[in-house]
Amino acid sequence: MTIILSDDAGKLQVDRIHGWLASSYWSPGIERTLVERAIAGSHCLGAYENEQQVGFARMITDHATFAWL
Repeated sequence: MTIILSDDAGKLQVDRIHGWLASSYWSPGIERTLVERAIAGSHCLGAYENEQQVGFARMITDHATFAWL
């Protein structure tokens, strides 16, 4: 198993990310538009296995000295 990490926003599978978040205990039923806004305002990483997204991380950063994961 090889996992590839990428910060290419164009590779993010937003439907999959939304599904994960909407079914989680910390953001049940979150609207897709809110997920899209959160992604647009953050530095994101996707984890991929065979082109299928298997993980997601979102960082809030000043792009200089600080990032909150």
